[in-house]
Amino acid sequence: MSTTSSPLFEATKRLGGALGKQALSKAGDKIGDVTEGLTSFASGDGGGGVQGLMDAVGIGGGGKGKGKGGKSQKIKLTTIVETADVGVPVDVAYDQWTQFTEFPSFMKKVEHVEQDEDDKLTWQAQIFWSHRNWESTIVEQTPDERIVWESSGAKGYVDGAVSFHEIGPSLTRIVLVLEYHPKGLFEHVGNIWRAQGRRARLELKHFQRHVMVNTVLHVDELEGWRGEIHDGEVIPPEEREDDQAEDQEGEDEAAESEDLDEDTEPEAEDEELDEDAEDAEEDEYEEPEEPEEPEEEPEPEMPRQRGRRKAAASRSRS
Repeated sequence: MSTTSSPLFEATKRLGGALGKQALSKAGDKIGDVTEGLTSFASGDGGGGVQGLMDAVGIGGGGKGKGKGGKSQKIKLTTIVETADVGVPVDVAYDQWTQFTEFPSFMKKVEHVEQDEDDKLTWQAQIFWSHRNWESTIVEQTPDERIVWESSGAKGYVDGAVSFHEIGPSLTRIVLVLEYHPKGLFEHVGNIWRAQGRRARLELKHFQRHVMVNTVLHVDELEGWRGEIHDGEVIPPEEREDDQAEDQEGEDEAAESEDLDEDTEPEAEDEELDEDAEDAEEDEYEEPEEPEEPEEEPEPEMPRQRGRRKAAASRSRS
């Protein structure tokens, strides 16, 4: 009787196959649990430190961590704040930043940037050995001051703001604030080591180097976007220039009217002074009036002495 055809051999073979399948199933479950534990640890749900990492992979005293039933899906984000000073005027630094499609030429992990509209951008960057895409929408933009954007992506995204502050005539401080929302294993594992913060710092240094080495040599060729965006409404550069021209004309007219008022008031005062001076001169050169001679009073008439003369005549006749 052949050994390979015996019932015992067939039973042993089936038992070995079943045990192998069971081992593979347990190994797959173990890998899934470890992956889930690492993801939970990266998001902050599994505790921190070395003990938290040991619990995440199932070798710590606390077991494998939280089970599937009791696990809370809490969204975690990483806040990144970086600053850099560049030795150029604030308008030059701002104009260079608005050239988003040039970022891949001097940043290391930014692979591609496409600007579909004035407020819509599509990004592609390298995260470890993987490549991630996300879309950004600019919600606020004021030339030489700030740019604020919101993003969305299946494997993580970055919201943030960048502001420009004039320290001196040829010195500008750039303040970059990011909110990184990781999704996926690579993103969460990278979040453990704060890799995104270090990457943002390095990319900002690349921008600083590019401005100081290349932009300053070709400032006349730099063309930044000088439009505005407020509450999602895009104001093209042409309309903004027209509004600024109208505002400037209004300010000039107001200044001219003020100057005219100021000039008119002294003229009126000068005219009044001239009139007063002329009156004074007329008074000075006016001939004095001759005093009026008093009227002579008529001398009293002497009473007639006709009666006396008649009496004297009669006496002489007699």
